[in-house]
Amino acid sequence: MAKEKFYQVTKNIYGMARTRTYTLEGTLKELIEATRYTFEVGYSYNRKINLYPKTIKSFVSNYEKALEEQQNCPVEVTYVEITA
Repeated sequence: MAKEKFYQVTKNIYGMARTRTYTLEGTLKELIEATRYTFEVGYSYNRKINLYPKTIKSFVSNYEKALEEQQNCPVEVTYVEITA
C-alpha cells in the first residue's frame, strides 16, 4: 500500500484593507474534508467546481475557484508537499 502524502496548503485572501493568510496541513482526503463547506458554497455559485478532486493540483485549482466565489475578492492558493 502506498504511503499517503502530506501537503501544506496556503491561501492568501486579498481584501480592500488587508491581506489574510491561512495555512492547512494534511493528506488530500483530510484537506477535502476540512474545506468541504467552502467547496459547497462555491459550487452553489459556480457549477464547474469539482467537489471531489482526485489530485492535489485539482484540489488547489478548485479550492481557489470556490474561495473566489465565497469571498468575492481575489484569492491565491499554493501548496507544498511535506516530506517525513
